[in-house]
Amino acid sequence: MLFTLKKVVGGMLLPLPLLLLLMALGLGLLWFSRFQRAGKICLSFSWLFLLLLSLQPVADALLKPIESRYPTWRGATPVRYVVVLGGGYTWNPAWAPSSNLINNSLPRLTEGVRLWQANPGARLIFTGAAARTNPVSTAEAGARVAESLGVPRSAIIVLETPKDTEEEAAAVKATVGDAPFLLVTSASHLPRAMIFFRHAGLNPLPAPANQLAIESPLNPWERMIPSPVWLMHSDRVGYETLGRLWQWLKGASGEPGQE
Repeated sequence: MLFTLKKVVGGMLLPLPLLLLLMALGLGLLWFSRFQRAGKICLSFSWLFLLLLSLQPVADALLKPIESRYPTWRGATPVRYVVVLGGGYTWNPAWAPSSNLINNSLPRLTEGVRLWQANPGARLIFTGAAARTNPVSTAEAGARVAESLGVPRSAIIVLETPKDTEEEAAAVKATVGDAPFLLVTSASHLPRAMIFFRHAGLNPLPAPANQLAIESPLNPWERMIPSPVWLMHSDRVGYETLGRLWQWLKGASGEPGQE
């Protein structure tokens, strides 16, 4: 119940749902009350913020500081395990396997496979429980896609019980012990994940995937025209900010110089 409540409340506080609620409030004030000025202010500011958060320069300027905490892993340190954290997924056997990994999950998996290939003999660990209405878990979906890309099942470990990052850290601790491992997750999620894994007594090597904030060249109109792509980048900022707040409330706030 707490997990569901956390997801629902947190989801409603993300930029798009929150701004739509403010717009609805403004419209309600304009149509059904005498507080016309308050309604106009509420509607105007929520529209303006939605516009700004849908522009590439604004969205990526907010996201870049979070994503740039850890560089892409190119180290030569050999590891026995590569841990890929779960993300969005479904499972439709009629689809191409990779189509079942939604949003952040496929870039995490492909980076995990790349790092597994760079570490001969390593095991590839996928984490994540099943969604409420899905008989296939996040971890199992990742394992099946990895198999379709040539990773043998014997090289894969599936941890199907964890529902969130904190539980993933505990499950990995029980599986790998003190062995070094690469921790693969989205670049925006990695700082928060590193805190949970270090608080579990682990020493993960950070391996970011799915970097989104763009500094490389784009067409001018891509920077100027509002897009749901850039709004999604702003959404990641909101999601991780709320996640860090929840982490702080639970007493896992990181150590000086570490995140």
